[in-house]
Amino acid sequence: MRGSLSDQSLIYLQIASMLEDDILRGVYREEEQVPSTNELARAYNINPATAAKGINLLVADGVLYKRRGIGMFVAPGAGEKVMEKRRAAFYESYIRPLVRESRSLGLGGQALLDLVSRAVKEGENDL
Repeated sequence: MRGSLSDQSLIYLQIASMLEDDILRGVYREEEQVPSTNELARAYNINPATAAKGINLLVADGVLYKRRGIGMFVAPGAGEKVMEKRRAAFYESYIRPLVRESRSLGLGGQALLDLVSRAVKEGENDL
């Protein structure tokens, strides 16, 4: 469990996002237990109900599941679910607005693809 909370978004959303990040990085693997709401509350000095709200988001998404009397665990296929969710958000937040803006600039599809390809190549040189 790494990271710190900020004032940029709701705390329970940050808790859910940090757990997703840890799942993607392999900190928590399928069928492994994640920190309890009380552990999260102590670690981040927040109300346990706030931590529970973040965990419940992941349960609703099928990323975590509860073992009665034991705790919360990473669901099978959780990493793929998180990646798909984030890809969909990336599409809605970045790709669709990019295409709209390219149209307003009079760029056709191939011109946009050429610019994206150029940016990818420049990004590879930054490594």
